[in-house]
Amino acid sequence: MVTFDHREPGTAPAAWTTFLDTLTPEPVVLTGIDAVLVVAPHPDDETLGAGALIATAADAGLPVHVVLVSLGEGSHPDSPTTTASALATMRAAEFRAALAALHPDVTATTLGVPDVGLREQPDTLRDALTARLDATRGRTLLVAPWSGDGHRDHRVAGEVAQQVAAEDDGVTLLSYPVWAWHWDDAAAPTAPWSSARALPVDPAVLVRKRAALAAYRSQVLPLSPAPGDEAVVDERHAAHHLRTEEWFFAETPAASRSRESFDAHYDRKPEGWDFDGSWYERRKRAVTLAALPRERYRAALEVGCATGVLTAALTDRADAVLGTDIAAAPLARARTRAPRARFLQAAVPEEWPAGSWDLVVLSEIGYYLSQADLDRTIDHVLASLADDGVLVACHWRHPDDGAVSSGDAVDARLTERWPRPALVRHVEDDFVLSVLPGPSVTSVARAEGLAP
Repeated sequence: MVTFDHREPGTAPAAWTTFLDTLTPEPVVLTGIDAVLVVAPHPDDETLGAGALIATAADAGLPVHVVLVSLGEGSHPDSPTTTASALATMRAAEFRAALAALHPDVTATTLGVPDVGLREQPDTLRDALTARLDATRGRTLLVAPWSGDGHRDHRVAGEVAQQVAAEDDGVTLLSYPVWAWHWDDAAAPTAPWSSARALPVDPAVLVRKRAALAAYRSQVLPLSPAPGDEAVVDERHAAHHLRTEEWFFAETPAASRSRESFDAHYDRKPEGWDFDGSWYERRKRAVTLAALPRERYRAALEVGCATGVLTAALTDRADAVLGTDIAAAPLARARTRAPRARFLQAAVPEEWPAGSWDLVVLSEIGYYLSQADLDRTIDHVLASLADDGVLVACHWRHPDDGAVSSGDAVDARLTERWPRPALVRHVEDDFVLSVLPGPSVTSVARAEGLAP
């Protein structure tokens, strides 16, 4: 998980210049593109990350639309001179002025999601992008923040854009960094520069990008001399974005996490994660077990069982339990920990175990799967789940460097693909848990005749 403070100096622009000079990126090409759709989590992200692309595409006669997720009212939480409401009004006006400076024909939609609140309502952005794409003819270039940028809203916006692009063959996705320039190390960068694309910026376009950024007075200048009113995008930070090239990453669908990476993890940490000692893990396990709508099950399947801590608990609730994991090392420990269960080394979805189940558990595994592999896993669950069975999915909601998506993205996809509404959906800051029912499952009270 990336943490940074925008008030710190951050990586020097000159250090990035030295690094960028070593690259031979492919150019950003607008040939064959019929429209451009830009995602901005906050006012000024569109200008910082893609202002030259917006202006260049509009100059070429392409329709350009910006989806503004929030009004960025949280930019100065410690300000003694203004309020979040006043900032929202100010930044909305700055956003309109900035787009006009880039090109007068650029259009925009504002979604009104609370600042730092996109994780709680990703469907608001997903629905807006899908609706816009459905109404657009031809191939669309979708431009969104890089999901590894370090800000929570940027991460979720990037993940939503990846999902939307993966589901639409008519969409090409480019991602832009904003805060990564500040916190990443130019000498050993973590951003995916092997997929870098560069847009040469015409001098006249750069003048317009500078004017657009200058329109964000609340961000590029201090609100007052008082502590808490400092500029968010000072000259040093702005210099990253006012180069003669605008930089993007070409997003391709992420592959599922490999068996080799899990083998290496268990070589370093034989117990994997602190399943036994951590109160967080023990509490989450108790919540998961309490969410099961039946007291007992005939046949349970746990996908990604790791060292078998949850598997052992499931043997008290099911006549037969099968645990699977992609790595061999944790299964040796699982067999000792849960002697009443069976275990199988298998990489889902390719190696889906045969059988019919009335309980399937996906705990902390979905975000290690690519979009395509997650969909195939959901298909396997639907095909092998008994009519009176349930799928229980529980996933961490914070960033995970080893994951290829997020717990929220997995839960959203499960919800979208599942034929019935969730029987249980528990959401807290740390994890999301959903119980998804088969066709004959009813509520616990109805099953016991306590409710009509």
